[in-house]
Amino acid sequence: MTSPAGRAAIPSRLNAAALHRLAVVMVLGFASGLPLALTGQAMQAWLSVEGVDVATIGFLSLVGLPYTFKFLWAPLMDRFELPGLGRRRGWLVLTQLALAGALLWMAATSPTGATRGFALVAVLVAFLSASQDVVIDAYRTDLLAASERGLGASMGVLGYRLAMILSGGIALIWVDPTQGGGWSWPSVYRFMAGVMVVAAFVSALALPKLPRLSKLPHAAAPVSAARRDVLGFLAVLAAVALGVVVSDWLGPPIARALMAPLFAGSTVAAPLQAKWTDLAALVLGIAFTLPLAAWAARAARFETLLGGLRSYFSQRGAAAFLAFIVLYKLGDVFAGSLMTPFLLQAMAYSTAEVGVVNKVIGLWLTIGGALIGGALMLRLGLWRALLIFGILQMVSNLGFWWLAVNGRGVLPGLTIPAFDWGFVKLIHATPVDGGLLLVIACENLASGMGTAAFVAFLMSLCNQRFTATQFALLSAFASVGRVWVGPLAGVLAESIGWPAFFIVSTLAALPALVMLWWLRAPVRALEYDASAPLLDD
Repeated sequence: MTSPAGRAAIPSRLNAAALHRLAVVMVLGFASGLPLALTGQAMQAWLSVEGVDVATIGFLSLVGLPYTFKFLWAPLMDRFELPGLGRRRGWLVLTQLALAGALLWMAATSPTGATRGFALVAVLVAFLSASQDVVIDAYRTDLLAASERGLGASMGVLGYRLAMILSGGIALIWVDPTQGGGWSWPSVYRFMAGVMVVAAFVSALALPKLPRLSKLPHAAAPVSAARRDVLGFLAVLAAVALGVVVSDWLGPPIARALMAPLFAGSTVAAPLQAKWTDLAALVLGIAFTLPLAAWAARAARFETLLGGLRSYFSQRGAAAFLAFIVLYKLGDVFAGSLMTPFLLQAMAYSTAEVGVVNKVIGLWLTIGGALIGGALMLRLGLWRALLIFGILQMVSNLGFWWLAVNGRGVLPGLTIPAFDWGFVKLIHATPVDGGLLLVIACENLASGMGTAAFVAFLMSLCNQRFTATQFALLSAFASVGRVWVGPLAGVLAESIGWPAFFIVSTLAALPALVMLWWLRAPVRALEYDASAPLLDD
């Protein structure tokens, strides 16, 4: 954490070297965003088209679990340097090539004929994607000067959202049976695998090198023995595996015993009771597994992990910042966790309409929001940007409540004419609902602005000696909502209906805003940097 006594983090000008760094961040953002939708909203669209129910789709959001545990293996990426390409670029190339192979495997697996196998391959894709994110987040944080973090966060979101337009928007148009190019979902995933191969070549050849670890100011920090780090990681992995096995064995019967009194005399349907019980078993499993993994890390003396965590928690307000990180995007991800099944199943929009509005127009608006947010941060500062953008995120959730209550056709819409751009086409003119367009526009603009401020906030908290470990920890906490809200959201939406569900998602944003007001002094301190950039121009 930096001190307000240092220099202000506001750039006087952007020279060629700074522009090069920002361009690199945008390219890496694209590589990061591409696989996320393929285990998230694109996968949800695939499952929705196959007729999978909403609650099951909600539980399948758990394939994103690696995003919440990536700090466990991030220390290995801080500790070890692959030969030839350096500490960050080597890991990037490896994870991107592995992602290409996993996406090909996912394309060859049926989501209905082999649901469990499909879910396991999706978990592998998420694991590799989370590992790529660890390296990208660390590289970006090491690369950018403090004065460039606001714009750097915006450029990262720009690349990230461009990738999601491709994998989560244009892909939906490709697979629409009446509008698109006759693609199947497996063919989409095979194409995305090819894109990841191209990303690996770009990472190997075009990214600038970072200073070696030995040249950093924190290099005097003790470096743990490689053997101990590997054994520590294996101990943590074994503890997690044991926790999963024990939770799978004991969690369901304990959950049934705990939930039975609550369902006694209840009118809740038996299938929905079973889903609430599964959710309780999941929570019990987490409560058992996480402390077990923490004990294993200490017992095995996993020093790179423990050192990174000690470095972070030595900062003033560290625990409060973690709580804020979990809460800040909670309302946003709560509303968005089941957005695709809501639009396709509950609102009965076509896949082409959802692809055009929610995944293409909406994501362009998110990009616009991120760029506007990054520019406004130069004037507002970090704390005011987080507060204002957080309020906008919360209010935008009410748009989905309005849409769920009033349905389609309330506002005049427009018609997207047929087109053929080679890589994407609409065979017929596509009507777009005005209400859907308005709601998506508000939500994505607010989300883009909030994301830009939030990423800049995360970068400001990292110690460069442990960038991968600490950013992985912080972003893992940030992804708690996106991953863990899914099962609750699916069961809750079936239980209380969509209008009430979106009211709950709006209220879920309030605790973060209250906490941000309480943390205003330490957050404002992050707007300053006590040292000059480490990198040579």
